[in-house]
Amino acid sequence: MNSPDSPLLIDTHAHLSMLDDHNARFAAQRKTPLPFPGAEALVSGLFAAGFGGIIDIGTEADDLPGRIAAFSRFPRVRFTAGLWPDPPNIAGRQELVPRLEAHIAAAPKGLVAAVGECGLDHHQDLPPGTELDKAGEAELLDMLLDMALRLDLPIIIHSRDAPGETAAALAKHPGVRGVIHCFSYGKTEARTFLDLGYHISFAGNLTYKNAHNLREALTFVPEDRLLLETDSPYLAPGPCRGKPADPGMVAENYFLAAELRRVSPEVLGEQIAVTGEKLFGLVLPPV
Repeated sequence: MNSPDSPLLIDTHAHLSMLDDHNARFAAQRKTPLPFPGAEALVSGLFAAGFGGIIDIGTEADDLPGRIAAFSRFPRVRFTAGLWPDPPNIAGRQELVPRLEAHIAAAPKGLVAAVGECGLDHHQDLPPGTELDKAGEAELLDMLLDMALRLDLPIIIHSRDAPGETAAALAKHPGVRGVIHCFSYGKTEARTFLDLGYHISFAGNLTYKNAHNLREALTFVPEDRLLLETDSPYLAPGPCRGKPADPGMVAENYFLAAELRRVSPEVLGEQIAVTGEKLFGLVLPPV
């Protein structure tokens, strides 16, 4: 994949442990399902073809050991550990945050690259009659920001329909570094997060036809603060929309981003590799 005339590709946000289930559900809904080799075989094939690296993202207190067991045999995979802001994680935050930290402490040295994902999501599809505990959600984020600072790890922030609240939470923790993943806002919000010292990462929705605000924001972000991701198995890029995403699809994001920023995909690939190394401490073996 990374021949001399192709860009170095790094997917800075993928949920590898979710690929099999999402592809199985997708196959069950189709009369002629697309073949899927399985997550481990897919990742193995990507790296055999020269893929640069993947950061596998955590969302639950106890998911880190299983993900490490499944994917740590690949030298160019690193892991995060986080609590996605759903009602069970919000309600159990006093117990779950210490459990998460214990799993990070027990992980082999060098494998955990960040805390997250975590953050604020005010667009959740909750059961009828259920209200989001926004105060608890904010407290959970505060706890994880404190943990990231204590462990000297960057943090991966999920923010949906909550730009002001997210910025306010991050501003209370000025020593923390990190990234706003799957950025879903516009240039004004990008400026706010950049001013707070955060990186901005764009996913496959950058390629959607109506994503004018994302494309404007992409051209505004400095090269040393820009990352690209799939958020797989979610948000497959335009040509693959409607299918489960996988890390290899990040190539579509690289090619469009390079076109919008008026650089070659090869130059953009090197820029993002350097930025990822600086933010996450990635020391990936040569491709």
